[in-house]
Amino acid sequence: MTHEMLTGFAFPSLSECDSAALTDLYLRGTPANTLRAYERDLLYITAWKQAAFDEPLLWPEREEVALRFVLDHTRSLDDAPADDPARRSAALLIGANLRKSLACPAPATLDRRISSWRSFHRMKNLISPFEAPLIRQARIKGRRAAARRPAPKSANPITREVLEAMLETCDNSLRGIRDRAILMLGWASGGRRRSEISALMRADVSLKEYGCEGVIWLSLVETKTTGRGETPRLVLKGRAANALAFWIKSAHVEDGPLFRPIARNDAPLARRLSPDGIYQVVQKRLLAAGYAKGFATPHGLRSGFLTQAALDGAPIQAAMRLSLHRSVSQAQRYYDDVETKENPAADLLG
Repeated sequence: MTHEMLTGFAFPSLSECDSAALTDLYLRGTPANTLRAYERDLLYITAWKQAAFDEPLLWPEREEVALRFVLDHTRSLDDAPADDPARRSAALLIGANLRKSLACPAPATLDRRISSWRSFHRMKNLISPFEAPLIRQARIKGRRAAARRPAPKSANPITREVLEAMLETCDNSLRGIRDRAILMLGWASGGRRRSEISALMRADVSLKEYGCEGVIWLSLVETKTTGRGETPRLVLKGRAANALAFWIKSAHVEDGPLFRPIARNDAPLARRLSPDGIYQVVQKRLLAAGYAKGFATPHGLRSGFLTQAALDGAPIQAAMRLSLHRSVSQAQRYYDDVETKENPAADLLG
């Protein structure tokens, strides 16, 4: 969410000075990924209200609007009549590229948008309509009705075998050196998210122990699971450390963003490589390695690291110290898949 968007949020009973200070506090105290999600959700909610009611958002919003939002997003509209109000609204959102299809949105997506809407009310010191018992109950029923197994963020994990094939496609051009460093860092440091890789600065990388011990330390400012200044240092060793050090030396990265776009003349640009740029690197290297389009996404580096840790018998607590998962149950899913596959009871029929 940009400063301008938050500035438009009037805080009742606060002076202009205090309102500006509170806005600044929200911006500084909220992770960048969350701010971007807030911005997307506010855009969607505003467009939906206009399409459904031909009205702008109200603060606080009416309970009937909140209930309609829940009802419109807890059923598939594929078979709904053409004159169904919910279908008409959805069609307008699809036309505006704010909704992909008439299918029922994933419960997690609806939960996030409702959570954002509630957060906007809290920012204004207002009571959210989603606190009403009827609407809370409707959300519970809707979640159960739409319950389904969550789709994985990556169709397949990028295990060591897949990663090695991707690394083989990286030549000794500056682009190849950069991509090799991105893939190795993203995988070996615990499965970093593309936003975390993109956000890394040269100042976040310590080479003090690289010359004598071959170790590089990474200091992430924040992650999805850790707050600003609360993220423990992460370590890179062996080939991954060598690949990162070689990129820094080859591209003469002395300060500023760690990973950068490469110009056509094979020279690094000054700006940072965006999260979408990280996505493109992963897709390009997968295709070059012979994997089908859609085989994996950058999140496959994360799921692949944990899957490989399970395959190699690494203790889950050790893997979590690098992956920075908040709970054992989240990381355990990857270990469960491996353990189930290797379960001897699954071969009883031969």
